[in-house]
Amino acid sequence: MSDQRASRRGSTRPPGTLKVGSVAGSDVLVTPSWFLIAGLIALITAPAIERAEPGLGGLKYVAGLALAILLYLSVLVHEASHALVAKRFGLVVSHITLQFFGGMTAIEGEPASPRQEFWVSVVGPLSSLGVALVTYLASLIAPGGLIGLALSGVALANVFVGIINLVPGLPLDGGRVLKAVVWGVTGDTHRGTIVAAWVGRVVALLAFGWPILASKFFDTPPSVFDFVFAGVISMFLWSGATAALESAKVRSRLPYLVARDLARRTLTVPGELPLSEAVRRAQDEQAGSIVTVTSAGVPVGVVNEAALMSVPVDRRAWVPTSSVARTLEAGLQLPAGIGGEELIRAISARPAGEYLLLDPDGSIFGVLSAADVDRAFRAHA
Repeated sequence: MSDQRASRRGSTRPPGTLKVGSVAGSDVLVTPSWFLIAGLIALITAPAIERAEPGLGGLKYVAGLALAILLYLSVLVHEASHALVAKRFGLVVSHITLQFFGGMTAIEGEPASPRQEFWVSVVGPLSSLGVALVTYLASLIAPGGLIGLALSGVALANVFVGIINLVPGLPLDGGRVLKAVVWGVTGDTHRGTIVAAWVGRVVALLAFGWPILASKFFDTPPSVFDFVFAGVISMFLWSGATAALESAKVRSRLPYLVARDLARRTLTVPGELPLSEAVRRAQDEQAGSIVTVTSAGVPVGVVNEAALMSVPVDRRAWVPTSSVARTLEAGLQLPAGIGGEELIRAISARPAGEYLLLDPDGSIFGVLSAADVDRAFRAHA
């Protein structure tokens, strides 16, 4: 179980998922792999169900499926706790997904402080341990049979989930707890991510070798299933830790992206002005962009560089500048001081070649080219 951080708002439902409800305003989705694991749980638990409640016959598989649903409801409690605390801190939670490896909470953006990171992350494992305690106490007074088996199974599963998720390595919740601690000590969120991701890689290697380690500690020879299961878990942990490292590298470049620093000097012209004249004036004033304005000086469009270059030089005298300008729709006007992750979210939400940058008083500061943002990002790779 983990919370997945998305860098962009308004993310859509992942393809191939089925909505089964909502929790605290966030969609609850299931993937096709959930049905596979639910079926496997029903098959694996069928013999134990038969022993606990003899004579069920084929209904033992139905009972096993009900147990699988009960287990995943406890997973939903784990993920819902992530979502509720994240929302409490003002973060947007787009959806909760139940899948093969348990669950995932898609949180858009990043916590603003180590404290927020800590509580958003640790509440999931604590919720699982809380469910384990409640179901264990209930199993002590349960009449036994199928109900006792279900309560004991849920308690054991949640102890496992709670403890495993407290292991301090990304992508586990414990990895984010470690990130919060390192962030709090060093004041550097990227360093926290890198430390937690490298610990996650070590955990992945330990998980891969767990069957051999377990055979030495418990004197039990590992089976083929043990190695396959350990390999799958190890790959999951390694890929998650690697993705976290790459994300940290990307985010470390974001502070260098400040719109004001990347802005091009801008020339304003009437929209009906011939394109050749607009280009001449821009060259004379060494302006890297052209904005069309009304007679009152209100900006209405930004000349698109690609559209401008597609007009032959000998035809520009007969083409109005407005014909190669993109109308300033919503999202194409940005504050000049925008930068970092906020800038990336803004241009991702409204893809365009150029954006008009405005000072706080509404005056034109300049034009931001998406190509310039990309070059600046790559320059700090």
